[in-house]
Amino acid sequence: MAGKIDKILNLVGNMGYRYIAYRARHEVMRRSGLLKNKFPAAPAFQQYITLKEWKEQPAKFFFEDRESLTFPRNPQPELKLRYDDITSGKLMLFNSVLADLGTNYDWVTNPDSGYKYDVNKHWTEIPDYSKEAGDIKYVWEKSRFSYIYDIIRFDYHFNSDCSEQVFADILSWIKGNPVNCGPNYRCSQEMSLRVLNWTFALYYYRNSAHLTEAVFNQVQYAIYWHLHHVYHNINFSRIAVRNNHAITETLTLYLAGMLYQGMPGAEVWKKKGKAWFEEEIDYQVYDDGTFLQYSMNYHRVVAQLLTWGITIADQNKERFNDVVYRRAKRSFIFLRTCMIDETGHLPNYGANDGALFFRLSSTDYRDYRPQLQALAAVIGTEAKFTSHNEDSLWYGIFENARKTWQPPDGLHTFNEGGYYVIREPQTLTFIKCGGYKDRPSQADNLHIDLWYKGENILPDAGSYKYNTDDATIKYFSGTASHNTVMLGEKDQMLKGGRFIWYFWTQRLEAALTEDDSAYTFKGAISAFTYLNKGIVHRRSVVKKKNQPQWVVTDEVANKPAGLPLTQLWHILSGAQKKVTITAAGANGKALTAITRNGHYSSLYGQKEKSGEIVFSDEGNTITTKIEVTRK
Repeated sequence: MAGKIDKILNLVGNMGYRYIAYRARHEVMRRSGLLKNKFPAAPAFQQYITLKEWKEQPAKFFFEDRESLTFPRNPQPELKLRYDDITSGKLMLFNSVLADLGTNYDWVTNPDSGYKYDVNKHWTEIPDYSKEAGDIKYVWEKSRFSYIYDIIRFDYHFNSDCSEQVFADILSWIKGNPVNCGPNYRCSQEMSLRVLNWTFALYYYRNSAHLTEAVFNQVQYAIYWHLHHVYHNINFSRIAVRNNHAITETLTLYLAGMLYQGMPGAEVWKKKGKAWFEEEIDYQVYDDGTFLQYSMNYHRVVAQLLTWGITIADQNKERFNDVVYRRAKRSFIFLRTCMIDETGHLPNYGANDGALFFRLSSTDYRDYRPQLQALAAVIGTEAKFTSHNEDSLWYGIFENARKTWQPPDGLHTFNEGGYYVIREPQTLTFIKCGGYKDRPSQADNLHIDLWYKGENILPDAGSYKYNTDDATIKYFSGTASHNTVMLGEKDQMLKGGRFIWYFWTQRLEAALTEDDSAYTFKGAISAFTYLNKGIVHRRSVVKKKNQPQWVVTDEVANKPAGLPLTQLWHILSGAQKKVTITAAGANGKALTAITRNGHYSSLYGQKEKSGEIVFSDEGNTITTKIEVTRK
């Protein structure tokens, strides 16, 4: 079993000396107060750019203003309901939980725990994680201002001016959150999103009588200090975090430098932001179109950011390095390949915090079609989701003469990300078999996701919450919530604090093949190496062509004595009567299925009971047949 020294050495080997050195230096600066000195608290008001100067600058956005938009209005009852909820103080958190925040929400009280942050405390003195405060994401959610897209869309589709309401909320936030103080200055990505969302509102209401010089003065002051903070803290995201946070922040610096040209530092923000964004896309989006966070939802986040960046750059006759366009196109291909045609859903794979930064349609949160339609359009192709094109219309993308791309049936291999997909007209088989060079968030290697006629028969259990009790975190991020194997109750990797895993699993081999009757996946990973360095998990999946039948064989070599091989299958309540799962050990003797309750979280902050079918054997091999009753 791994000791403390083993963990430290493993962490250094996984993350690298640059990461360790930066984190150590950052912590010294935070504790000494040197970091605090870089970010002044509540600096004196200053006018950096006037409303007139901002309106007269040559930079172009998706659209010129509210009056320039001409796409058809579609006043849907669902949109009005969402707008009415917002007006009455209710907000859909994480696209899942309707919370009553009240009409006089103070922006710093956690609606989940009831904890109220000290808004006068410098952001460097506020922890991300606190048992007393609860999950800080509940505070960040409204302050992100993604909800204003519901208001703006209501304004447009119902032809009802909501500018006074939007600017009142923005000014309320500015008044209630002194610069560089309180929880809402804790995360540079949240600040970046606030800038982008406020910018969308400024352009939409550009000609509103409620956008006065006095209002704009307050907004430009807050935007400047947001960008000042993001720029001077960018290395934290680019070195310590290096995920969708860094992509969001670097893109925001580039776009803000273009869209607020008169601000001090704008030229530097634009130049460095663009270069950094290109570097982040090159590093984070692999050459096969997969993404380093191993998460479908976070990949959609990147897809939306790419859509923003490419579209606004194009509007201003600018261009990124070619790698940005290649990775955007391959991201579309990967996500579209994994998408279920009937619903637009993708496997509930990887970390999922409910993020949908720019909600420009009323489509269900799990439906990726609006975002993939828009991304396809900016890269010059067509997804043919004709009833899911409102996102594209807001981005000003109306061209329809594009070549359509749809994933063909058969085998799809994404080696860099470690994904293997079998598509058929009625089934989708999704298999994870990865070799990690960037940190994994969940212990899910060799997980298999099965779909039949648009229904997720055997799903990934999801994420639920990032900050809750240890047992729940371990379940959702660990091996127990995935369709793979454990040794007794042991995870594939050793869990550390927060998002840390030690002793990463690594792919040894993986291949998809086919013959006349079946598709076959064979893969192997090194796993459980904190128990024994020589442990290897081999999995084969044989999918009978055009039949909802799979045979899965798991073999674990060098398994320690006393730890049974435990094979896990997660099944939603609606599918339990449709699926038959039987298994046998190495000697061919039938194994008894253990049926127990598990959990499933399709949306952040929500969980429901699900079924778990477990086979356990003291041997090293389990062969399982899965069959879905044909409708």
